[in-house]
Amino acid sequence: MIKKYFYLIAVLFLVVACNKPIPKNYPNSNTDIIAFGDSLTKGYGAAENEAYPARLSQMLGREVVNLGVSGNTSANGLARIDEIKRYSPYMVLIEFSANDFFRRIPKEQTEKNLREIVRQVQGLGAIAVLVDTGGAYPMEAYTKIQKQIAKEYNTLFVPGIMDGIYNEKALKSDQIHPNSKGYEIVATKVKKVIEPYLK
Repeated sequence: MIKKYFYLIAVLFLVVACNKPIPKNYPNSNTDIIAFGDSLTKGYGAAENEAYPARLSQMLGREVVNLGVSGNTSANGLARIDEIKRYSPYMVLIEFSANDFFRRIPKEQTEKNLREIVRQVQGLGAIAVLVDTGGAYPMEAYTKIQKQIAKEYNTLFVPGIMDGIYNEKALKSDQIHPNSKGYEIVATKVKKVIEPYLK
């Protein structure tokens, strides 16, 4: 028991010393990294082993479970939140909002859904990570929403995964989705934020 508390104190000290934020539920005793989102998580436009969760798994040397579903809105994500409970979620990468924009879902509803997803993820004892799509106006409104949720709920935040990809045809499989090279960039951005918090 003493060793356990010593380890916890040591970890917290290192995080503070490195000037890193301490997200809610860090550290925890669960094991799985879950990528939960829409087509950008699923890997639309690339092979299964080229989706960003697969790329991230290769970079980290550990499994990243892909629970992405193409076409999902934040409401769809909330409706299938129980899928996460099949695992032992240490960290959940939450990536929704682009389809809310395309389907003209009121931003207030998107915000409400994301807050509830985060609340339930944290209720499972997991570290919540909001993965922001990024992009120019009017997507910046969704970035602002997610930054505010991240601040209020003490989550990690990955900014603009599509920044630098949107306007580069060589990194895209169609007008919206990345190709293999694009997803590798996305994975690199996510890795940079989450790696300091992995066991």
